[in-house]
Amino acid sequence: MTTPVPYEVVSRKSETADTATVALRPVGAALPSFRPGQFAMLYAFGVGEIPVSVSGLTPADQGLAHTVRAVGAVSGALYRLQPGSVVGVRGPFGTGWDLPAARGRDLLIVAGGIGLAPLRPVVVDALADPGRCGRVNVLIGSRTPDELLYRAEINHWSVATAAHVAVTVDRPDDRWTGEVGVVTSLLQRARFRPHDSAAFVCGPEPMIRATARDLVHRGVPAQQIQVSLERNIRCATGHCGHCQLGPLLVCRDGPVVGWESAEPLLAVREL
Repeated sequence: MTTPVPYEVVSRKSETADTATVALRPVGAALPSFRPGQFAMLYAFGVGEIPVSVSGLTPADQGLAHTVRAVGAVSGALYRLQPGSVVGVRGPFGTGWDLPAARGRDLLIVAGGIGLAPLRPVVVDALADPGRCGRVNVLIGSRTPDELLYRAEINHWSVATAAHVAVTVDRPDDRWTGEVGVVTSLLQRARFRPHDSAAFVCGPEPMIRATARDLVHRGVPAQQIQVSLERNIRCATGHCGHCQLGPLLVCRDGPVVGWESAEPLLAVREL
């Protein structure tokens, strides 16, 4: 699909001072179904287009949710959208999380910063059908308490489900009473069977590397770890080469890839 399809903003929720989640529904015919982990190209009319991961799916009305952090002209325009606004959407693009790979296994969902957005549908899916997996661990890291996404949802996950949910921050404020430190420190109290676990990891590249290597060190096979990569995606179709990472074109071969493929590429500083 090369022409943006109009979607209307049906709701907007402010997550942090510079981040908001917008829920969209098609004005007319909907795009093909998205899968958790895939992304859309969102077009702010008159401004431009950027890739944004899907942070929510409502199959009943073919709706989408996207969590956008205002860091540039286009993301700023998308962040400021209000209900009733219309945006252009192209997609779905890229690879999604292999949810069937987690069936029957203990599940580790490890997110850093805004990397929680592409993992949110995985958490929702896992908690909606807890019998499909073994133990479910949701481990979340944020730079500061004020930058933590989905606070109300995290509280609900913590108290209303059997999942082990843990949150840590790098720089606490005077009101913070939770964990302090990097997200990998939360693995110490997670309950999982290393050789029978599936791990989904998303966040800044240093966090992805540290988490995946720690999981492997603890006995989780590399082929049972999936990570979501981030590169400067432009065309979303694998033609411009802007998002090349070694032999991979992240918009086409990713963003979700197995750690056994990602590890040697992320170890090369020049890539």
